[in-house]
Amino acid sequence: MALTNSGPAWLFCPADRPERFEKAAAAADVVILDLEDGAGDKPAAREALLSTPLDPARTVIRINAGDSPEQKLDLEVLAKTDYRCVMLPKCESADQVTALAPLDVVLIVETPLGALKVDETAAAANTWGVMWGAEDLFGFLGGTANRFPDDSYRDVAKYVRSRSLLAAKAYGRQALDSVYIDIRNLDGLRVEVDDAVAVGFDIKVAIHPSQIAVIRDGYAPSAEQVEWARHVLAAAKDQPGAFAHEGIMVDAPVLRRAERIVQLAP
Repeated sequence: MALTNSGPAWLFCPADRPERFEKAAAAADVVILDLEDGAGDKPAAREALLSTPLDPARTVIRINAGDSPEQKLDLEVLAKTDYRCVMLPKCESADQVTALAPLDVVLIVETPLGALKVDETAAAANTWGVMWGAEDLFGFLGGTANRFPDDSYRDVAKYVRSRSLLAAKAYGRQALDSVYIDIRNLDGLRVEVDDAVAVGFDIKVAIHPSQIAVIRDGYAPSAEQVEWARHVLAAAKDQPGAFAHEGIMVDAPVLRRAERIVQLAP
């Protein structure tokens, strides 16, 4: 069964902790079962995919990178499941994506080369979404901190974030914002979620169940926004082109924004 994007709050879960699977699925819109960095026991993690299945329409499997011998083992196990969407870490070429067909792929931009190649990888036919990864990126850069003391990202991180978002939108893919690793700082998370919503990220990825409510709340439009959007869309039905509504010029971009607000409404 193909993945359906049922909401903006996705959650990583170590694939070698099957006792957490159901709780994660109950909390998040989509669960990412992690066979890569989050799995301490990779053979046990692969076995858990078989013994403790989740809904394939709401589950993504993060496999190991293309240059890892573990990826072949991951794919052999996946072939025995109903999962049809994988997350590809450290993606650096379109060939790495298309090699995984017919699986859908959420690629992660988290290396310098991956950032430079995201235009090509996002365009691959089986790319479902594009995510960027701040933590691994700075490891590859040899940097010491991806944020300033005020918690805002440094310029190179902002560049990769923006480039990943633009590539996703250019090719009609889902755009996923990176994780926020300070689990206890929910206020900081909310600031980042608000920015993700404002600039057009479709999804914010969580690393702890406590972050899910903050993400959902940040993506939920206000009652006033929903009312405005519905009025605009209703008025547009009788208008062949651009028109004025309550003192605002309404054209195709405004209609797309209204449609997005209604889509996000609870």
